[in-house]
Amino acid sequence: MLPATWKKNDRKATILIVLFSVIIFAAVSILERLTLNVNLGFDPHIFAKANAVINSIVAVLLLSGLIAVKTKHYLLHKRIMLTAMFLSILFLISYICHHLFAGEARFGDIDHDGVLSETEKINAGSVRMIYYFILGTHIPLAGIVLPLILFTAYRALIGEFDKHKKLVRITWPVWFYVAVTGVIVYLMISPYYA
Repeated sequence: MLPATWKKNDRKATILIVLFSVIIFAAVSILERLTLNVNLGFDPHIFAKANAVINSIVAVLLLSGLIAVKTKHYLLHKRIMLTAMFLSILFLISYICHHLFAGEARFGDIDHDGVLSETEKINAGSVRMIYYFILGTHIPLAGIVLPLILFTAYRALIGEFDKHKKLVRITWPVWFYVAVTGVIVYLMISPYYA
């Protein structure tokens, strides 16, 4: 195992993690509902494509991090997981930019008028329900995973590896699911971008 990188201060860490998570959740919730009508000079859906690429890389990093720790390459594991966390911050920035500048797309909205007609619903078929099921699990888990990631990383950085391992059993599958379903959601909704 690696030595502790940070000094333990559970009270301060808990306050900071909860505060940061609440601020991020509130910012995403508020900014997701806003759309700025500005000409960026490029297609704002590039942010969504970047998000899918980042999520793909994070999923690969999560698998690589799991393999590294299982083979006792702890320093490599630490570097991989910190890289995944950094990419997740970039994802968050890109996600907010996409919603701010591109607005919301509706699955099946072929004419991009923001309203799903009966014909559009029929054309989308049962795939629409699959999309909304995946999205309906992805969104709440994406909201829950941030504090889980931060608490899990904190436990590792202060050297409490038994507590880290217990949290990882919850955090890793949720984070991996969010990363993979983020890519799936993008692939399914991107044909309906205006």
